Amino acid sequence: MCYKNIMDIAKNVGNNIKMARKDMGYTQRQIAEILHMTQQQYSRFENGVFQLNYEQILTICDILDITPNDIFAKD
Repeated sequence: MCYKNIMDIAKNVGNNIKMARKDMGYTQRQIAEILHMTQQQYSRFENGVFQLNYEQILTICDILDITPNDIFAKD
């Protein structure tokens, strides 16, 4: 099964990050502070509205102890 469009990828990535964040017990605000952004800006990543850049992906992986493969895994 493949993605239909880039928005499907962004939503899936956001959902995977959200699940990993919750598993680690972090709030959106805590992750946002580490990334030097507001909670509202970070929320847009989890909702698939905005896409993360490479550096942000690696930082989130470090924070949540996951790999980029975990972030991009399809259900």
